[in-house]
Amino acid sequence: MKFRVERDALADAVAWTAKSLPSRPSVPVLAGVMLRVTDGRLHVSGFDYEVSSQVSVEVQADADGAALVSGRLLAEITKALPAKPVDIAAVGAHLELVCGSARFTLPTMPVEDYPTLPEMPSSTGTVDASAFAAAVAQVAVAAGRDETLPMMTGVRLELNGSVLAMLATDRYRLAMREMEWNPDDPEISLNALVPAKTLNDTAKALGPIGGAVTIALAQGAAGEGMIGFAGGTRRTTSRLLDGANYPPVRSLFPASHNAEARVTVAALVEVVRRVALVAERTTPVLLSFGEDGLVVEAGGTEEARASEAMEAAFTGEPLTIGFNPQYLIDGLQNLNAPNAVLSFVDAFKPAVISPATEDGEIVPGYRYLIMPIRVTR
Repeated sequence: MKFRVERDALADAVAWTAKSLPSRPSVPVLAGVMLRVTDGRLHVSGFDYEVSSQVSVEVQADADGAALVSGRLLAEITKALPAKPVDIAAVGAHLELVCGSARFTLPTMPVEDYPTLPEMPSSTGTVDASAFAAAVAQVAVAAGRDETLPMMTGVRLELNGSVLAMLATDRYRLAMREMEWNPDDPEISLNALVPAKTLNDTAKALGPIGGAVTIALAQGAAGEGMIGFAGGTRRTTSRLLDGANYPPVRSLFPASHNAEARVTVAALVEVVRRVALVAERTTPVLLSFGEDGLVVEAGGTEEARASEAMEAAFTGEPLTIGFNPQYLIDGLQNLNAPNAVLSFVDAFKPAVISPATEDGEIVPGYRYLIMPIRVTR
């Protein structure tokens, strides 16, 4: 194998592939990226039996072939190279990389020991890349991080006709985003539970490319399904989580509310951040709504206290409710809107945060539900 490639194209391809490699692989070859040159293109791929990534780059090829090298090491080297063309050649059990006057020799691993990448499932439809990336970010923030509850670490994709819905919850908050997409079958009705980290990383990488992202979904036995995403020259596949017993979380959204507040997102985020400085990690911030607006307060250890008043348009009976400050900030920051509407049933039932326009009109499509923390005053 011998080829010449642009430095930026190589660095991007290796960084994208190496990002999903395991830090502690079960077998050494899984820490590698596969470099394979055929027909004037370099295919860079990685696979850990759960997630596969592949990207292709145009190169000036002198000889086709393949080499397997440490992914993280190659990513660090390519990122640090000078802005000049890179010459790469496989020589015996080594990979030689030359860029300007910089020269690296890396040991290779046996190509024949590397597992075959899974095939992309059949396409189910396409969605706008940048809109998809923004939507996934809004939802993934609410996914759980506790690996002992794998179901909660996923984002549930619901594909029903021309509507793509995404839901995620860690039991303390719930995010739901609905958007239009272009299904191959207008009658489609499929659900899939995708690992949130994989989905978020993939969407974030495909978003800036622009154009459309192809969503490919294969439904096997429970937990055995596979999902694929392709955009530009990049493609990713991931094993699905077993979502057979995923709770009916949509029913958590209250059918009606008794009180409602309209606030400026940036102002509330700033106030909550400041006030929460005195709060312990598990201590809530208290939001007291009334006809005069909103007062945010928190108490910490050794009688440290903070409070701050701000403007809020409130309708309903005066209400004091406690929230985890970070969960509240996460919800507000992912609204992607200047204003927020907070809807309440009472101080002990979940509240719903919705994005709103400058005029205070609710923007449909995204809702963030947050459980209150009971506080005694």
